[in-house]
Amino acid sequence: MDPETLTEEQAGRILAGMNEVIRAGEEMRRLRAEMIEVLASLGWTQDAIARLADMSQPAVSKQMAKARTAEPAPPVPLGLDQRDTPWLEGRLWGLAEEISETLDDTASCSRAVHALARGRKRFTPQGVDELRRLVEDDLRARHAELPPGCRDAYDAISRALDVPAGPASPPPPGSPSVRRTLARGLQRDRLRAGA
Repeated sequence: MDPETLTEEQAGRILAGMNEVIRAGEEMRRLRAEMIEVLASLGWTQDAIARLADMSQPAVSKQMAKARTAEPAPPVPLGLDQRDTPWLEGRLWGLAEEISETLDDTASCSRAVHALARGRKRFTPQGVDELRRLVEDDLRARHAELPPGCRDAYDAISRALDVPAGPASPPPPGSPSVRRTLARGLQRDRLRAGA
């Protein structure tokens, strides 16, 4: 093979990596737009949202104007004890991130956590099962190094994932991505507060 050329396989790998980054960027833009709507529904001002999102106030205003053309969504409840699958996946993700950080990225779950954060992994039933196994491994093998609330949080999340909410339940407000993101952050905050 001529060292001055690329094979189709090499070019495919290079472009696949770029495509991952582009797709993750587009997903993050959509997620940020949805989060702006959620924060506005909770009563946050455009100035506060702009400051926290590191956006200009006119950009936030434009985003909120787009949202106003649609029917306003009900506010997303923020209690950790919700039982829908995206919420539970977000809680598991937050717990795994906390474990990974506490163990300086040497945790069994660290690789999966980073792949989720970069958009390289999706929340599929198989992926969630794998993350559960990795978190269990960390809790079993390194429990002495972890905050005490980790085991209790995992047990609650795991029980709820094993017995999902019934189909008669109305779908909760917020897209699955928004619900995962909120639950992820709230779970981490709860663990850090030692609750």
